[in-house]
Amino acid sequence: MDLNDLRLLLDVATQGSFAAAAKGRNVDASSVSRAIAALEARIGVRLFQRTTRSMELTEAGAHYLARVVPLLEELERAEAEVRGLSAAPRGTLRLTASVTFGQTRIVPLLPAFRAEHPGVRVEGLFTDANVDLVAERIDLAVRLAPRIEGDVIATKLMDTHYRVVASPAYLVDAAPLKRPSDLTRHRCLLFNLRGFQSRWVFRDRHGAVDPVDIDGDYVLAPAGSLRDAAVAGLGPALLADWLVDGDIAAGRLIDVFPRHNVTATTFDTAAWLVYPSRSYLPAKVRAMIDFLKDHVSPEPTIKMSRRQQVRRGCVRRS
Repeated sequence: MDLNDLRLLLDVATQGSFAAAAKGRNVDASSVSRAIAALEARIGVRLFQRTTRSMELTEAGAHYLARVVPLLEELERAEAEVRGLSAAPRGTLRLTASVTFGQTRIVPLLPAFRAEHPGVRVEGLFTDANVDLVAERIDLAVRLAPRIEGDVIATKLMDTHYRVVASPAYLVDAAPLKRPSDLTRHRCLLFNLRGFQSRWVFRDRHGAVDPVDIDGDYVLAPAGSLRDAAVAGLGPALLADWLVDGDIAAGRLIDVFPRHNVTATTFDTAAWLVYPSRSYLPAKVRAMIDFLKDHVSPEPTIKMSRRQQVRRGCVRRS
C-alpha cells in the first residue's frame, strides 16, 4: 500500500474535491483522480460518491478513512521520533484564528516566523466561525474566550481586556464623556455579536459595577471594521486592547475611560492557543506555539491624563 495514496485520500476527503487537493500538492487534478480510482480498484470498494456539484465519502469510504487516519498519525509520530526532537521543524502547519486577530496580530509576524523556521509551510484559515479542529485538520488555533472547553489542549497566550475608544476629532465635537453613563447620549459603534449591542458594563477601581445601556446606528463585523469606523470618527466603540492599543499609543484613538475595566460579557477574557488532544505534539506546532508566546502580546499604550488630552485637542473643555 502506497502511503502517499492514503495521505492523498485524506486530503481529498478533507478538502472536498480533487481540484482542491491537487492545488495543495501543486499537481494536476487528473493525477489525483487517477490515484483515487486506482486505490478504489485495489481495495475493491467505491470511496467517494461523485456528482456534478459535490463529492462525499461513501459509507465504506468513511469507515476506511476512520481506520486509516490513526495509522497515518502514528506513522508521523514514529518518523518524528526517528528524526529526533532536535531536528528542524518542517511540514505544513494549519493554523486558524479570528479574521481580525489573524490579520492584525499573526500575519505581520509571518516573515519573522519564516526566518526562524524556513521548513514550515503555514496555511492560515482566518474566520470568525468556530472551526472543528479535527474535521478541518487544524494543527493550532487561537481562540478568544474566557475559558476553553472540550476535548482539546489549551494554553493561555495572553490576557485580554476591552476599552471604550473614540477618535480625537469625535471627542472634540461630541457631548462630553466624563462618566460611563454619558454614553447614553451618544450613538455608539456596535459589534455584530450577541451581548455587545445593547449594554456595556463598567467596573471602577473600587470594584463598583455600572451597567450602561447603549445604542447606535452602525453594527459592524469583523472587529477590524469597527476599529476603522472608530478611527474615522463615527462614534465610541468597545474593542479589545490587542486591536486598539497601537492606535491609542499613536493618538488615532483615545481610551475614553482609562480608570475603568469594561466588558460586554465578562471581565476575565484571554487569547488561548488550542490544539487537538494528542499524545504527541509535532515539532512544527511546538515551534509556532513558542513563537507566538514570544512575539504576541498587547501593544503598549500611552496613557494621557484628561488635561493632556484637552491640550492635544482630544476632548472638549468643560
